[in-house]
Amino acid sequence: QVQLVESGGGLVQAGGSLRLSCAASGRTFSNYAMGWFRQAPGKEREFVAAISWNGDRTYYTDSVKGRFTISRDNAKNTVYLQMNSLKPEDTAVYSCARGGLYSGASSNQYDYFSWGQGTQVTVSS
Repeated sequence: QVQLVESGGGLVQAGGSLRLSCAASGRTFSNYAMGWFRQAPGKEREFVAAISWNGDRTYYTDSVKGRFTISRDNAKNTVYLQMNSLKPEDTAVYSCARGGLYSGASSNQYDYFSWGQGTQVTVSS
């Protein structure tokens, strides 16, 4: 069973940047779509970004388009989320998730079957 471990969260001022990493165990990382989701206190989990199994397609929620970039390095079994121009409303626990085999980039959380524990991102105003 795959294990996903996020890192890179922290406290940053508005306008700053962070890069989140999600390291996956297992040899089949490269065959699966990957996604990032976030959950703020008192709110439901929401989709942030996704990347297809081969990296040729990405998908973002509207609120992060132009500011966040998802990428993957299959040689390192790692997916990244580069977050620029951060806003206080980006504050949340960010979790990565593994999607389907040979799947495209999906915003539907029910298309993801393995989840990491999450990393806290706090953006101060």
